[in-house]
Amino acid sequence: MALRVYNTLSQTKEPFQTVVPGKVGMYVCGPTVYSNSHIGHMVGPVIFDTVKRYLTYLGYDVSWVVNITDVDDKLIVQAQKDGTTVKALAEQVTADYLDCLKALNVTGIDHMPRATEHIDDIIAINQGLIDKGFAYESGGDVYFDVTKASTYGKLSHRDPEELQAGARIEPSSLKRNASDFALWKSSKPGEPSWESPWGPGRPGWHIECSAMSLKILGQHFDIHGGGLDLVFPHHENELVQSESFTGVPFASYWMHNGLLTREGKKISKSDPGTIVLMGDLLAEYQPDAIRLLLLSSHYRRPIDYGPTRLSEIARSLQTFHHAFDRFEELTGERFDALSAPTKRHDWDPGVSDALKEVAEHRQGFLDAMDDDFNTGGAVGEMFEVVRVLNRLAAGLSANSSKQELADYRAGMTVLKEMTNILGLFHKLPDKATAGGDALTGDLMNLLIELRARLRKEKQYALADEVRNRLTGLGVVLEDGPEGTRWRVEPKH
Repeated sequence: MALRVYNTLSQTKEPFQTVVPGKVGMYVCGPTVYSNSHIGHMVGPVIFDTVKRYLTYLGYDVSWVVNITDVDDKLIVQAQKDGTTVKALAEQVTADYLDCLKALNVTGIDHMPRATEHIDDIIAINQGLIDKGFAYESGGDVYFDVTKASTYGKLSHRDPEELQAGARIEPSSLKRNASDFALWKSSKPGEPSWESPWGPGRPGWHIECSAMSLKILGQHFDIHGGGLDLVFPHHENELVQSESFTGVPFASYWMHNGLLTREGKKISKSDPGTIVLMGDLLAEYQPDAIRLLLLSSHYRRPIDYGPTRLSEIARSLQTFHHAFDRFEELTGERFDALSAPTKRHDWDPGVSDALKEVAEHRQGFLDAMDDDFNTGGAVGEMFEVVRVLNRLAAGLSANSSKQELADYRAGMTVLKEMTNILGLFHKLPDKATAGGDALTGDLMNLLIELRARLRKEKQYALADEVRNRLTGLGVVLEDGPEGTRWRVEPKH
């Protein structure tokens, strides 16, 4: 199946064709950095990091841009409340955002421009729009005149008159029309400002993204992404001002991810009861659990977050950690050090029934990703593969034949191929970290020997008590033909 992508602009799935053969330009709207990141801020980065991983796997050379809005009304207000400068606040919050991206293994961002680095580009676009008759200066502000653009509303699929009637645009007596939006704002005393042909001021929100994307990716690029809540007014305005300025199509594909909700409510800073800061989550849950939660459904669907759901996801990861431990026991290799193909290829499973089953699920994984990056379907196939491999490993030992161990390793390589695409399990905790230290290992071996002696002496109640007490501490014992293994199971 060839890759197909749902385009908000056409409201259909379209075959994926790039502006430049073999290359992809992708722009995704980033945060306005006035407060530390919550889990909602991670939805887009995790989804589009996975999109880039898959496009790269298909052989594309991808350039991905995520902007930082470091000048905005919200930043000005928050900096005043905190008794700091806009620049200092932006730097502190940006650092927190970057730390969260790193924790969730979002590694694919190639450019992260700041709005304040592109003031000259913003001024040039404003002047160009004025020269072309699409914008006008009024009292030191510059506004886009929506009545001059006949295509206004084509992204959100609304009639321009309807947009004007219900526009969530700042009111101003300086506007010609109620829905005209600001490209440049004159600055009040004490606010950040830059010199311009219209006096000291600062950019409007929408023009920042146009300037940064056009400068880095060119006038016409492939994918523009962001949350569903950005379709109008942000992306609608971004599209119309960009195409009015350049005279060519802006982005070929508009991709919008569903929003994260908590008990049915959109996670938003305007509703403090829904906010879950990433710093708090990362202190309680494994990063892989959070990333897997965000990939567990199709990206266009809303993701309902709650502690129960995240704990379920976290527990499901034990299926994989069991597989990784068993793989190291049988082969002496760590799963996260295993090399897997980085480009799409045909794979021959040979005569092994287990590997034939793995091959079927691998194809299902690829079909899901080809169908508009359906990570939910791909995750389901990944779980099926690890279950097959755990069954296969249960019948193996270090004395198994070379062919049996080679087949098992081939299957685990397929699993690594999948987890690489989804950005999961890139770095597993060391056993010393997961279980304490060398002394912890010695103590565990002592307890295991004690339990084995109790069982041999038929003191089953005491043996069970040792196991149960360890389980209560988060330590899981697994009895097998080669003895008893142990692992630490995180609380979540």
